[in-house]
Amino acid sequence: MTDTSVEESQSNAAARRAKGEFVRGVSGFRAAIGSAEFPAEPGRYHLFVALNCPWCHRVTLARSVLGLHASISMDVVFPSRTDQDDPAGPNLWQFAPTRRATLTGAALPECTLETATGKGHRLIKEIYAAEGADEGSVPVLYDKKAGRIVNNESAEILRMLGQNAAALGGAAEVDLYPDDATLRAEIDALNAEIYTDINNGAYKAGFSSDQSVYAAAFQAYFDRLAQLEARLAADNRPFLCGDHFTEADLRLFPTLYRHDPVYYLRMKLNGARILDYPYLWRWLCRVYALPGVRAASAMNHCRQGYFGRSWNNVIPLGPFVPMAYPEAYEHPELAG
Repeated sequence: MTDTSVEESQSNAAARRAKGEFVRGVSGFRAAIGSAEFPAEPGRYHLFVALNCPWCHRVTLARSVLGLHASISMDVVFPSRTDQDDPAGPNLWQFAPTRRATLTGAALPECTLETATGKGHRLIKEIYAAEGADEGSVPVLYDKKAGRIVNNESAEILRMLGQNAAALGGAAEVDLYPDDATLRAEIDALNAEIYTDINNGAYKAGFSSDQSVYAAAFQAYFDRLAQLEARLAADNRPFLCGDHFTEADLRLFPTLYRHDPVYYLRMKLNGARILDYPYLWRWLCRVYALPGVRAASAMNHCRQGYFGRSWNNVIPLGPFVPMAYPEAYEHPELAG
């Protein structure tokens, strides 16, 4: 499988973190569906995800738009991780379908128990530990037949689902990465720019504790938004690469979906709203309207997950002007 991930340099990572920079780690499981070890078979594979996580959102979007609901099962963790009082320790992804969300005062119906391993694990970390690994991240692509983790790098999972959709039992005729060398080069270039400045850039801004690092990430994020706005505006194209929805659109969507209601405040990305970019706003609404996209997106999980990790665990109720989110994404006319 072609390497699709754009990984952050790990050079001097510890020193960079000590100075206040957010440095994303590297995923350790990198096998591929379609290999002799992990053949593409309907009903064999399973996903462990957090619906608030944008990297998981890539994968749930692919599963949904490719029509893989029936052939790839899925478990969903609670959007807030374990706290200091948990016997296993804090900051761990957990299956907790009865836990009440701060935002709603009720359990979140999308959350599940762990159903794929036969062990009923409470923590994602336990699934990794069964294979001798010390990781604890999501998403996780799991082989139920072999009882093994296949991959935990979202970009690679997204690509392999797309390339093996038919063999996996996909019911939708969507080609996220068409077999055209020029178009693939365009998608790859956009993926790299979007990952660096927007997907990971949001985290660079929001989770860094150094003002200069934050400022650089903030500037790069909004510079890239302006470039994407100009790209769409130049010929009024519906999607980033023209007339068809591709992997580049799918990888941009999770961050922009979160920007106005979450990242604007939580990630200190208050330079502008996506609503202030007419072409990007209409693009966002256009993608949201595609079959499967809305079903793979969960704003309550995003609000609970991001603000539930803040110092007081209080979830903001807005914005509600000009309209509440995600309902606003049904109204492209809001951008004028």
